[in-house]
This record gives sequence, structure tokens and C-alpha cells, in this order.
Amino acid sequence: MPELPEVETTLRGLAPHLTGQQVSDVVIRNPRLRWPIPSSLPALLRGQTIRRMWRRAKYLLIAFDRGTLILHLGMSGSLRILGSSTPPLPHEHFDLVLRNGALMRLRDPRRFGAVLWHEGDVALHPLLAALGPEPLEKDFTGEYLYTATRKRKAAIKLAIMDNHLVVGVGNIYANEALFRAGIKPQLAAGKLSRERCTLLGKTIKEVLRAAIRKGGSSLRDYVGSDGKQGYFQQAYFVYGRSGEPCRRCGTPIKQLRQGQRASFYCPQCQH
Repeated sequence: MPELPEVETTLRGLAPHLTGQQVSDVVIRNPRLRWPIPSSLPALLRGQTIRRMWRRAKYLLIAFDRGTLILHLGMSGSLRILGSSTPPLPHEHFDLVLRNGALMRLRDPRRFGAVLWHEGDVALHPLLAALGPEPLEKDFTGEYLYTATRKRKAAIKLAIMDNHLVVGVGNIYANEALFRAGIKPQLAAGKLSRERCTLLGKTIKEVLRAAIRKGGSSLRDYVGSDGKQGYFQQAYFVYGRSGEPCRRCGTPIKQLRQGQRASFYCPQCQH
């Protein structure tokens, strides 16, 4: 958390306020995030104009004339658009101040997020270079999923959470997509038929798009750039519902551990 829908929601909220704007200052209150915030950022970014914003996996990318800012929200981060005179609160570590009187502020209580800088082709940055396809793009298909999972002994849930296979399908949305596809999370990825891979590819897209429409999920600290919580958590079929009746068949939802993460499934609807 935050996962792909939360990052996409954040991007869509920020881009209209930031794209085309010039930076007047950068404020670093605490550089000790997952990786240190570069101390050179204020000198690098003052006077530069934001040319483009996009998302790659769970990374938010902001392109300037001479480089790209790479942002990651970690486990507890959020980004807000505020007035430049807004006083900082605890855990607000980084400001990107604009000449128009606004600023973008990073709040990250657990400090697992990142603010990094890259000059040159950002796709070659070590954090991005080996990533798989985007799940909402046309090159992620059932046929691709079928081909990529052949001979894989890992459980299908762990496979679709592997960023080398497909990016951004985090724990929440992997659980929900597998339920919609009727596939139990512990099934070996290589045992899925072409037809089931086609269905799973479709439900991954459906779940992520539905979550984006609802502003993502707010389970702990996440809020969008407008300060509002997402509400996709109200539509969960299985995630976090261990012991509760399945919304389709009434069978109690089961829970197991996979790769140090909790998995939730209906033993009747998923096989």
C-alpha cells in the first residue's frame, strides 16, 4: 500500500496542477526515506519547468527539462497540492514549491517512500529497467500471461505480483482479481490453461480500473492529492474478509500466508 490504483489516482489528481508549472524552490525537511533524498535537488530543480507526468508501475515520474524526478509512496506515503504558505505537519518531509503559489507536499509517516533524481532516459534507471508490462496497456493480454507462466511452479498469486511478469498488481488487487476469475491463489501458475489465463488477464484489468474509478483503497494512511480517501475497500469480495460469508455463495472466506503476505479466497468459488 499504496498500490497501482492509488498511484494512478494520485497522478490524475496532481497532473493538472503541476504540468507546465515552474519550480521556485525545493524543501527537504527529512532526507532519510528508503533511499536518501538527493541534497542537490533544490539547486537542480529551481527554475525548471515540469514538462510531463506519468506512472510506471507504482512509481510516479515527473519530467523536467534536464531530468526526471522519481517518486514512490512506499507503505504510507501521500502527495498533496497545498498553498505555499501551508505550515508543515509531522511526517511531511518534502515540498516541491511552484512559482504560481502552490506546492506539492510528500507525507510519509513510515518513511519507506522515495524521492530520487535521474538524468537521461529514465526507463534505464535501475528501479525501472527490468519491469514487466503495464497491466492496463494493450501488450498485457491473456496470451502473454499464458506464455509467461509456462513451467512456473510458483503459485499464481505470487506470479502476478512479480513485477518482472507484470507490474503493479499488488496484494489487494491480486486477491480480488483471482476471486473474479474463479482461480484459487495457491494454484501453480504453470497449470493454468490458456482460457483461464485469458480470463485472469481480463479480471486484473477490471479490478484495477474499478479501483481507480473509486479513488483506490484507503486502509491506513493513504489519501488522494485532494486529501480524500478512496473507497474501493467497500467493494472487496475477499480481501480482509477471513471468516465472513462469500458475497456470491455464502461460504466462509479462508485465509492463508503466501510469500509473507495474506491471501484470501472462497474455497467454493475458486478452484
